[in-house]
Amino acid sequence: MNPAFDEIVRVLQDYFDGLYEGDVEKLGRVFHPRAIYATADETPFLYRTMDEYFPVVAARQTPASRGEVRRDYIDSIDVAGENTALARVRCSIGPRDFVDLLTFVRVDGTWRIIAKVFQIIERP
Repeated sequence: MNPAFDEIVRVLQDYFDGLYEGDVEKLGRVFHPRAIYATADETPFLYRTMDEYFPVVAARQTPASRGEVRRDYIDSIDVAGENTALARVRCSIGPRDFVDLLTFVRVDGTWRIIAKVFQIIERP
């Protein structure tokens, strides 16, 4: 298997764990410090830097603390080259499912998310 693919899978596991546990330290290791977080499903259009995003994660009640069933899925990983990749993943928080398009860059030998653009799907 492609070593880059395996490394990205490990980063995605930390990503899922960080969201489920509300662990901003773990998320800080998977996101590049200059990453963006965006969705057009909020009004107005939602765009955050990591400095804006991490406090939101830290302040919310975590899925782990509510005993939510984990719904973490990797739909695809496309490794474009030595330093660029794209992952399409899904996860759930509360009554919402998310489809995340995560753009990765490999900087100083480490894969990190540089952009998270996501779709929100409300569950009935």
